[in-house]
Amino acid sequence: MILAIDQGTTGTTCLVFDGEAELLGRAYREFAQHFPRPGWVEHDAAEIWDVTHAVAGEALEDAGIEVGELEAVGITNQRETVCVWDPATGEPLHRAIVWQDRRTAARCEELYRRGHLPLVRERTGLVLDPYFSGTKIEWLLRNVEGLREKAESGRAVFGTIDSWVIFKLTGEHATDPSNASRTLLLDIARGSWDPELCELLGVPERALPEVRPSAGELGRTRADALFGHEVPVAGVAGDQQAALFGQACLDPGLGKNTYGTGSFVLVNTGYRPPEPVPGLLATVAWGIGDRLAYALEAAVFVTGAGVQWLRDGLGVIDAAADTEGLAGSLDSNDGVYFVPALTGLGSPHWDPYARGTLVGLTRGTGVAHLARATLEAIAYQTVDAVRAIEAASGEALPELRADGGATVNGWLMQFQADVLGIPVVLPEVAETTALGAARLAGVGIGRWTQDDVARSWGEKRRFEPRMSADQREALLADWHRALERAGGWAREEA
Repeated sequence: MILAIDQGTTGTTCLVFDGEAELLGRAYREFAQHFPRPGWVEHDAAEIWDVTHAVAGEALEDAGIEVGELEAVGITNQRETVCVWDPATGEPLHRAIVWQDRRTAARCEELYRRGHLPLVRERTGLVLDPYFSGTKIEWLLRNVEGLREKAESGRAVFGTIDSWVIFKLTGEHATDPSNASRTLLLDIARGSWDPELCELLGVPERALPEVRPSAGELGRTRADALFGHEVPVAGVAGDQQAALFGQACLDPGLGKNTYGTGSFVLVNTGYRPPEPVPGLLATVAWGIGDRLAYALEAAVFVTGAGVQWLRDGLGVIDAAADTEGLAGSLDSNDGVYFVPALTGLGSPHWDPYARGTLVGLTRGTGVAHLARATLEAIAYQTVDAVRAIEAASGEALPELRADGGATVNGWLMQFQADVLGIPVVLPEVAETTALGAARLAGVGIGRWTQDDVARSWGEKRRFEPRMSADQREALLADWHRALERAGGWAREEA
């Protein structure tokens, strides 16, 4: 029995799998989002732990797991979000700064102007963007009174969400290479913290977690932290890398897209760090034993979050599922486009100053148009991401393996296949992120081999493209016109 903790941007899901990777129990709960200033996004790390702890208990209860029956815990998590806490008390010293947060955009631009991008690209595979953790840590050190002194003396430590949850479960300050590779501080070729990058951002290396393999024991849960269960945390990966593992994309050339708060296209590139490609990221996929696997990634910041904004920000829908019927009620988009750059634009544009933009509105525009435009934007951004990866690799994807919450929206999946011009394929297990964490944990305790994981993948549903090439290109051309209008909008605010 394996407990998979999927700590996401808007909530925590916990699933319990058995030795055949069959789902036995599950639970989910959301937590608060904090927006103290425009472009700032924060979470309460203590609340994240409280929710995660409670949901883990609910999932174990749902599965009927007694003490002694659980074998391991796997963790997957929202990436790049930074926590800081007192290692003696386990109490947060500031709200977590979320991956969507844009407060360090001007600092990233300053680092770019000073010529640091080549070093960052070479060592980390990333770009200078506030999306990543390093400049968030630097901001905390510069702006939270007394924090630098605490960090330098060992009284404050930093970590991404995985390391926060590991610490609360086990007392260990650890992370895995996939999460560490998202910080702007890891040399992805060596798999260790880079002293030059730590010095550049003023981050004390002693305040960072130990980097341990993604599969294997990263710590052992304390009985009081997990309802009496004392088991290894044996699998850890950032959410997108976990989904890549869960989709059994273990060989070079295999890839997937996960539709969550954002959307992320990853393609396995094997055991050598890929060359930096404009508009794309090179990242560690996972570390097993002494080997690191790598991936090319296109990161889209706002997809499902756009639907959440319709629900919570505008109040024009009651539930995310409403968008499917609303979008399908129209014969076309009537020229209405939504660029959901609510936290800037990610791959392949990398514009932190872009802002959300609605174009093509008329007196006839209604809620159905907003819903459809939001779903279409998810698909258009995915097309941009896939085409960037295809251009980098020189090979067209034969199909797109898709997972995540939005795959339940049949209208969206069909439209995605239409505008991509290739099939969109859904796996038998939709929760591939949590499954990937469980699979890594199973590998970590010797329950499964990687070959077992590869053989386990199965297809549930396939969406074939039905749209003509001319119609597809016309829609994409208008989407790119809308993108131009959103670009650079907030630059004068920086």
